[in-house]
Amino acid sequence: MPLGRELPQLLKQRLFYKGRKFDFEVNRLRLPNNSEGEWECIRHPGGALVIPVTSEGKLLLVRQYRFAAQGRIFEFPAGTLEYGEDPLVTIQREIQEETGFRAHKWQKLGEFFLAPGYSSEIIYAFLAQDLEKLDEPPPQDADEDMETVFFTPQELEKAILEGEQVDAKSITSFFLARPFLNQ
Repeated sequence: MPLGRELPQLLKQRLFYKGRKFDFEVNRLRLPNNSEGEWECIRHPGGALVIPVTSEGKLLLVRQYRFAAQGRIFEFPAGTLEYGEDPLVTIQREIQEETGFRAHKWQKLGEFFLAPGYSSEIIYAFLAQDLEKLDEPPPQDADEDMETVFFTPQELEKAILEGEQVDAKSITSFFLARPFLNQ
């Protein structure tokens, strides 16, 4: 079954807020098991993530400031889909903006919910190889504060296991990519 295709019955919408990147709603629902209640949900268009791999087998990540986490986190390049946008188009744009590289070989790794207890966001994960450094990368968004970093797969796994600040979508995608990485 495709992700998220068993819809509850909307009984009443109590609150709706349209934000810049996502919407927030509070609804009274009847679930498929007939229980009723009020639930909050972040409605998100989804995100795309890429694991860029250099010809030497190193992984290209960004170390990005995240205001909600109040600090810098290691992440694979990622971005929010425009409504109706193909995830591959999103991530091909984002890798250039966030890292200054483009990839010539792409492979879809999978898709997964990021936080299904309160959000509809699905992450579409890709592997990118045959990287090329851009002479003139596109500008980053004004609110992006990041630097690029390289890890071997072993270094990244060690960082994850030792509790370095690596976000969940990057950890999940890393484990989806492991069969395709030279270990």
